[in-house]
Amino acid sequence: MKKIEANKQLIAACGLYCGACRKYLTEQCPGCHLNEKTSWCKIRTCAKGCGFHTCAECDKDVTDCRIFSNPIGNVLGLLFGSDRPACINYIRERGEQAFADEMTLRKCHAIKKQ
Repeated sequence: MKKIEANKQLIAACGLYCGACRKYLTEQCPGCHLNEKTSWCKIRTCAKGCGFHTCAECDKDVTDCRIFSNPIGNVLGLLFGSDRPACINYIRERGEQAFADEMTLRKCHAIKKQ
């Protein structure tokens, strides 16, 4: 099993931190940006199409974005207790490396819903 490392390249387009994900750590997934099987993900497709690493680079408020705030993502957020908009806001305020450092410190793939 891989160790959790602070690597900003492991931040998914939607703000989740692949570097602390169980599937990434057990080498079942290469992470959002290298996983060609995730071509179904509209958030990833949009971010890549705009030349963004994450949605934090977009001028839109993610809570108003129909691509980011989609029903599937919202249900998954409820199931896993993750707050993807909070992750994007953290990245916007402090930067990608600070987010990777924080998620590594917390040993989790997302900021939890409060």
